Amino acid sequence: KGKVFVASLSAEAESRLQETFHSHGIRTAGRAMVIGRHDQHEARLGVVGVVTAGTSDVPYAQECALLLEELGARVVRSFDAGVAGIHRPVMSLQKMQSASVLVVFAGMEGALPTVLASLTDLPVVAVPTPVGYGLGGRGEAALGTMLQSCSPGVTVVNIGNSVGAAAAAVRILRAVGRGA
Repeated sequence: KGKVFVASLSAEAESRLQETFHSHGIRTAGRAMVIGRHDQHEARLGVVGVVTAGTSDVPYAQECALLLEELGARVVRSFDAGVAGIHRPVMSLQKMQSASVLVVFAGMEGALPTVLASLTDLPVVAVPTPVGYGLGGRGEAALGTMLQSCSPGVTVVNIGNSVGAAAAAVRILRAVGRGA
C-alpha cells in the first residue's frame, strides 16, 4: 500500500534510512519510522486513547500513536497520568470520552492500566515500559503487576512492545466496527 513500517530502530539505522529514502516521505516517533506516502484521512477505524503514567513512557506511546494514525485511527493522547496523584488518571479519562479502546504505558510498578480499567468499561491494552530505577527499571516489575491485574479483561503485551499494542488496539477497533 505504499508504506513501510520500521520498528526498534537504532540511531544509526534511522540515519541511514533517512539518507536513503529522504524523498519518500518519512515520519518518526521514538524508535519507529514510517516511510512512504502519508494519507490524510478521517479516523476510519475509530478512536484510541493513548495514556502514559509518566513522561519517561512518552517515547513508547509516541511510537504506538504514529502506527495507529498511519493505520487509520484517531489518537487522543494523555501523558503523565500516573497514580502518584489519583486525580491524574481520573482527569486523563475525561479526555478519553470518544475513545473505543485505551493503550496504557507504565513503568515502575505498572499500576496505571489496572486503575484505568477499574474506572472505565473500555478495553485496556497495557504496555510495561523499561523505565524507572531499582527493580522496576527494566520493566519486569511493571510486567508482573500488569499480568496479575485485579481488573478483568486487561490485555498485556511485552515490555516496550508499542507495535504489539497498536496491533491489539486495531484488532479491537475492527471488531467494534463490525458490531462484534
